[in-house]
Amino acid sequence: MSAQRTRLVRQTRHSEPTRHTSYEIRADFDDRSIVVYQAYSASIAGPALDAQRFVPPFSFGRMTWIKPSFLWLMHRSNWGRKSGQERILAVRITREGWEKALARAVLTTSEPEAVARAEVHVQWDPERSLRGAALNHYSIQVGVGRALVREFAEEWVIGITDLTPTAHRIAEQVRSGRADRTKALLPGEKAYPLPTDIARRIAVAA
Repeated sequence: MSAQRTRLVRQTRHSEPTRHTSYEIRADFDDRSIVVYQAYSASIAGPALDAQRFVPPFSFGRMTWIKPSFLWLMHRSNWGRKSGQERILAVRITREGWEKALARAVLTTSEPEAVARAEVHVQWDPERSLRGAALNHYSIQVGVGRALVREFAEEWVIGITDLTPTAHRIAEQVRSGRADRTKALLPGEKAYPLPTDIARRIAVAA
């Protein structure tokens, strides 16, 4: 998979793909599945972990955002310290489901009418370092809309793991100046190969 090189453009909420920014999906995946990360309150995470799929009070009536970058979610949730984002979940889903979502996605920088009609939204934001600094390549966020969210929750999910203790341990090591000790705790993420048509659709292809 080749990554499109585009110029870095910072906008208020997210960046619009241009010609010199590096867009690449990096993830923990195998032949059948990919891990995405989400942060929830205990009231949602607890039942999901028990059932190994999303069940109420998880909402099937709203878009749910999934992120293959662990460190981006750590930045977003402040390592599980933000209200309503205290539990960090690693959600293993089928690659078939993941690529189905991407094949139906529209970039959030597209025309508003197209975004409003889309079943799936894709947004690119600067990847983050262990200390939360913005890096010079971008990470994908995928919003699975109401038309697909039940399929995501009930058919794509293979398993759910609670990474909250791991997230807190890594955060403590970083705060204590021992970031070099966190490597073994971090998920192994590598470039995810995409079919050419999907890559072009979400601004990855050259």
